[in-house]
Amino acid sequence: MNGNKLQEQARERAQELPGARLEHPFGPDWEVFKVRDKVFMLLTDITGEPIVIIKAAPEHGEELRKQHEDITPGYHMNKQHWITLHPGGGMRKELVDELVTESFLLVVEGLPHAKRPVDPATFGSAGTNDTTPTVTDDTTTSDHT
Repeated sequence: MNGNKLQEQARERAQELPGARLEHPFGPDWEVFKVRDKVFMLLTDITGEPIVIIKAAPEHGEELRKQHEDITPGYHMNKQHWITLHPGGGMRKELVDELVTESFLLVVEGLPHAKRPVDPATFGSAGTNDTTPTVTDDTTTSDHT
């Protein structure tokens, strides 16, 4: 997947996620996606190629880096908790969608229950791709089962 397509796919997936917002706190060269003011994804081409930086569980991030040459430690982020997706032949749409969603859910898990836009334990479960929470206000969580 080329760099522009990689970022486009990651951006599209992020915009589908409940409570996700795009900001530019570091200037126009950085797209920063947040959920409840917590970063879960960054897009930039400041390195000379379009890249996607996302959160990953440490053991999963390490496994991904071993399996995919297009995945490296997070650019300018904590190398244990963040990974960078680079353009390349090994990036598939499904993998990008899965990793963006995982990053979002890792951040949501760290939020107080009352601020969670979805329940991270059940979001997208039962083999569905449903990304719409049943309740969307800040005081309740999704009732997906």
